[in-house]
Amino acid sequence: MGDEMDQDKLAEEWAAALGAEEEEDGEGLDLGGGESEQNLADEWAAALADQEEDGIKKEKEQDYLSSQSHGADFKDLTQEAKAPRQDGTKRDLDFILDIPLEVSAELGRTKLLINELLQLGQGSVVELNKLAGEPLEIYVNGKLVARGEAVVINEKFGIRLTDIISPIERVKQLG
Repeated sequence: MGDEMDQDKLAEEWAAALGAEEEEDGEGLDLGGGESEQNLADEWAAALADQEEDGIKKEKEQDYLSSQSHGADFKDLTQEAKAPRQDGTKRDLDFILDIPLEVSAELGRTKLLINELLQLGQGSVVELNKLAGEPLEIYVNGKLVARGEAVVINEKFGIRLTDIISPIERVKQLG
């Protein structure tokens, strides 16, 4: 605690001494720092000049680049795309023929409680929401595209398509 009091007294004495010298000289105490203040001011001036110079360079570069660039001109292909081909050939869509699609057929659906699911065993019968003889639904990538009936071909199940969903019906199912 005594050290703090001594430091405070010392700080007050220094402040008083500096104040007295300022009054005598009519200026602040320089302590040989006049040159360093001038050097610091020169450095600031140089830094500001460099910054301004960089800004001017960037402006000139931007002006040059904008004068060199021009808008892109694109040909309107709308009429060309709508017009039939001159040589009578169909459009070449071979590039989409190798895209894999997931096709699934659904017999029907039902909802079960977890308790009912745990009770299922071999030989259990699960009742579906469709009646016997109703058409199966065929989905491609999760979208209904057709209906059909189950058939057996070479001991494998298959589906004979009986109804293809029209694009208008597909749109109606989305809403």
